[in-house]
Amino acid sequence: MYEWYRQIQTMIGEIDVYIKRNDNDSLSLSYLSRKYGYSEFHLSKKFKEISGMQFRDYLRYRRLAFALKELRDAKTGILGIALQYGFSSHEAFTRAFKEAYGITPSEYRRHPGPVALRTVLKPFDCYLSEIRGGNHMQNSERDIKTYFVTIPAHKFLHIKNYESIGYWDFWQKQSQIPGQDCETVCGLLDSIKGKLDDNGGSESNSGSGQIMAYINDPAGRVCSWGIPLAECYGVRLPADYTGDVPPHMLLIDVPEGEYIVFEHGSFDFEKENQSVEEKIEAAMKEFDYAASGYCLDTTPGRIFYFYHDPERFWKYVRPIRRDE
Repeated sequence: MYEWYRQIQTMIGEIDVYIKRNDNDSLSLSYLSRKYGYSEFHLSKKFKEISGMQFRDYLRYRRLAFALKELRDAKTGILGIALQYGFSSHEAFTRAFKEAYGITPSEYRRHPGPVALRTVLKPFDCYLSEIRGGNHMQNSERDIKTYFVTIPAHKFLHIKNYESIGYWDFWQKQSQIPGQDCETVCGLLDSIKGKLDDNGGSESNSGSGQIMAYINDPAGRVCSWGIPLAECYGVRLPADYTGDVPPHMLLIDVPEGEYIVFEHGSFDFEKENQSVEEKIEAAMKEFDYAASGYCLDTTPGRIFYFYHDPERFWKYVRPIRRDE
């Protein structure tokens, strides 16, 4: 089953590549079954078993997600977008779009508010699938970079949980709240334009600007270093953002502030996840704040951000202040 999780995750990544290339010949179960060496029936069965939906449904939702962003960001005509993303006519595209998002393409173009996109499925996510890839210790020689930054004022759009401990527990608890499950929240955040950390991706992770964060909050759970924190998931937005705020989400102003960053570069998720986590945790624990002239800022409202994107980095961005 482990190998199947890996293969389905690889296939999901390829689907987005083919959509971006408009390579419709490769966007078929018959092509993918030949490529991976399985029958269409067997591959379709495994795809649904692991991803939770039929292959054809997932493909339609992903095409609609790309089409929605094209409607939001470009001036291409609706028929042209429909044909580009595999729909046979304006009418077929409109029906599928309204069924998925409750609004027609023309209505969305006039008022592009947040909608829950079908984000990239992550069946091989170590946190959500509970598949741990970090049992193979690699003892990488790459050091943790530590540096100071001043982050300009911005906004943070997020959901918040006072009781959760870590990513897995956070989404387990959020799934019990209507409209705040991982799929819905990530889909809504994915549809919002202008995210500061968006590198052009569309997966439910930091590649599409989505990050974990912790807010110093007197009502929150006390963490291991004694600070009451509320665990959050959301996106950073420009300070002048005036767009809609999705239901059940919070939008707060984050003033300019100083931060310390503990960063590890790209790594092999399957083999190095655990060892990188141990390195970065050790670096944060052992850092000599007294020698730096700074200390952690525990002022209520200060935020620290957590980025976990194996293709780019793993880093913590923690608020600091001058130690007076």
